[in-house]
Amino acid sequence: MKGIIFTEFLDLVEDKFGLEMVDTIINQSELKSGGIYTAVGTYEFGEMLQLISHLSNNTEISVDDLLLVYAEHLFQVLVKSYPQLVSHYKDPMSLLASIENHIHVEVQKIYPDAQLPTFELEERSDTKMVMVYRSERALYMLGKGLMLETFKLFDVPVNIDYEKLNPDGTEVRFFIEKEV
Repeated sequence: MKGIIFTEFLDLVEDKFGLEMVDTIINQSELKSGGIYTAVGTYEFGEMLQLISHLSNNTEISVDDLLLVYAEHLFQVLVKSYPQLVSHYKDPMSLLASIENHIHVEVQKIYPDAQLPTFELEERSDTKMVMVYRSERALYMLGKGLMLETFKLFDVPVNIDYEKLNPDGTEVRFFIEKEV
């Protein structure tokens, strides 16, 4: 997993819960990295699982809710750092429909060894979209959060529901509908 995911997660933890919480979750975890991350480095996904699990335990906030908050933070950082990824889109549906053919292609140029989830577009109209998320990491709530932030960027109200296609959440179907 790319280091930017770790550095931004720890920045979020510091902003929302304080530096002491960052130290606490690092110390509670068994991290090969020692909790020292660079944005361009690559680290084991298990380290992120430990950090977010310990944050959840210490704050009594569910991992899913923490992933939604993290998605908001990460989206803002990515849009600020890489505005060209979203600047030529006129609406959120077009941006989401381009994840595989544009967004992830550009991310791979920036981070060639990034292991990205896939988003298969099953259905699309002007107001509705159905996408299937696939990733062995099962961070579908982060995906949902990034989708929600995409609609916020365009100031378009949306309802996003999902169904797990398997119990571990490595395959999830999202139902995205603009609110009118």
